[in-house]
Amino acid sequence: MILHAPRSEAEVVEIVRGALAGATPLALQGGGTRAGFGHAVAAEAGLSTSALSGILRYTPGEMVMTALAGTPLEEVEAALAGQGQRLAFEPADHRPAMGTQGVPTIGGVFAANVSGPRRIAGGAARDSLLGIRFVNGRGEALSAGGRVMKNVTGLDLVKLMAGSYGTLGLMTEVTFRVLPQPERVETLVFSGLEDQAAAELMAAAMALPADVSGAAHLPESVRGRFLAGALPEGAATLLRLEGHAASVAIRAETLTRALGARAPLQRLGPEQSESLWRAVRDIHPYAEDGTQRPLWRVSVAPMAGPGLVAALRMEAGVDAFYDWQGGLVWLRMEAEPEAALLRGLIAKAGGGHATLLRANPAARAAIPAFEPQPAPLAALAARVKASLDPHGLFNPGRMG
Repeated sequence: MILHAPRSEAEVVEIVRGALAGATPLALQGGGTRAGFGHAVAAEAGLSTSALSGILRYTPGEMVMTALAGTPLEEVEAALAGQGQRLAFEPADHRPAMGTQGVPTIGGVFAANVSGPRRIAGGAARDSLLGIRFVNGRGEALSAGGRVMKNVTGLDLVKLMAGSYGTLGLMTEVTFRVLPQPERVETLVFSGLEDQAAAELMAAAMALPADVSGAAHLPESVRGRFLAGALPEGAATLLRLEGHAASVAIRAETLTRALGARAPLQRLGPEQSESLWRAVRDIHPYAEDGTQRPLWRVSVAPMAGPGLVAALRMEAGVDAFYDWQGGLVWLRMEAEPEAALLRGLIAKAGGGHATLLRANPAARAAIPAFEPQPAPLAALAARVKASLDPHGLFNPGRMG
């Protein structure tokens, strides 16, 4: 496959118009670290943003940055750290879990709407995205949004492009808001709770005035794969607190008084907290067992996760852990993906979404990797696709 790596938006336009004239589908990518997401792309050429790199504008006082889409995520985070700031949404590095190489890019993060544990406090990646420039499937360079958050009516192209996996257009430039780094980070670890009791504890914590920025549950089957086995014996339920040191201390005491009687409690400082939440973010328990073992990303109501996992274990071999207060369930199957079974149980649990992140090629080709859309939503998505990429030039087949 020919891989184009344009160095300017004008070159992107030229390449897209040439592909359009020759009816040549294009596989769009950033750093290639999430190339396995979705289904195989039926394209004869690739278009990468890897050469569209650089921070164009960063105003720490406004907490807003504009960067070319191919700018390495590491470069963005280093620039922010130098000013005591960070991304709000804590994007994951999927390379270990997906078995991919390459360099994560800021555009790729937004194209896949990659949102880590802090999503429960800071929102998803798309919630930080203020403006974009992109090239659509007609070979037109367009812009949407700006440098400030504002209410919109009608079609919100900024939010649509985030999470579209390169099927609507190639983002060339992104503008996004950032947040200050916290002065102090602590994690409260409650030990020995079963999944349902952990879900109840996390719900109680989120209802308190404690501003929890991370809530996850690691069943005993995965607990030993975090912090080199240094967590206490038994399952671990995690609550993260961030902010000014005095505030963190007060909020930790609030949680301890309200919840400390439910399970043995240990507090972790900044260094261990950072390592622990990075492992949660990057799906560390399932990153070392081979890229062929099926891995599902399931979104449900926070209290529904434990029941879903229990029902699934009655029918199939599965390992699991929980993030986003239980609303995000990572499932590693022991055998072929049980798509119909899993999605049926999700419907019984009140609804949600199941996305297949990892499986062998035959399995990926045989089942819908993304949650099938209801007919009205599918019709709307088709109209949006027809408007922005009427000839199906970008990432054909990616979404199934």
